[in-house]
Amino acid sequence: MVSLRVRSFAAATPASTILRLELGRAPFAFRAGHTVLLGLHGQPRRKPYSIAIAPEEARARGYLEFLVKTDAEGHPGPHLAGVRRGARVDVAGPLGSFIVPAAAVGRPVLFIAGGAGIAPLRSMLQSALRSRIARRVTVFYSARSPRHFVYLTELRRLARQKKIALTLTVTREASPGWRGDRGRITRRQLAPLVTDPATVCFVCGPPALVAEVVRLLRRLGVAARRIRTEKRKT
Repeated sequence: MVSLRVRSFAAATPASTILRLELGRAPFAFRAGHTVLLGLHGQPRRKPYSIAIAPEEARARGYLEFLVKTDAEGHPGPHLAGVRRGARVDVAGPLGSFIVPAAAVGRPVLFIAGGAGIAPLRSMLQSALRSRIARRVTVFYSARSPRHFVYLTELRRLARQKKIALTLTVTREASPGWRGDRGRITRRQLAPLVTDPATVCFVCGPPALVAEVVRLLRRLGVAARRIRTEKRKT
């Protein structure tokens, strides 16, 4: 376990905040997609969070990044109660097996995220683009409203640069000017994204979304071995 200082803690959406922790000289090896346990230094409560930045980016920028769910008042919960710039946060890990396997190298990759499930997929996406391990990268991102998308500016920039193909859908509130898709992820939307039988799919989001997307992918003929999942609490 390492104890890192908070660089920033800034609102990202009405229900989440981006937490950045200074790495400094602290050695912390992890792989894209890994999870850690976080809690303010000096108290016993810990909660799991996916690292939302690739190892290569973390080393270059000098910090770890996390997407932290918050309540209506912007509070993250007792494990991070009172967190502020300069405070110390204990980081235990890394943990988990939701990482890019060697079998994905050289294949088309499809990232499917729901809400805060974008966190580990962003780490994987950054790593895939830096190392150029994937033949083609597609991101399908679902959120309750346009205000609940995280890293939207970054994703749209990558799409404009033709580095990724991007599909966005909102499931509840959509402003009159919204130009993306509406509604939950459907088989019709997924079908053209998995026409290549080599495509490897990574799915992360609320348990209901993950279960439904996996069901749809299997009905489209995607083999179970080509679907990697991590479920997020609602």
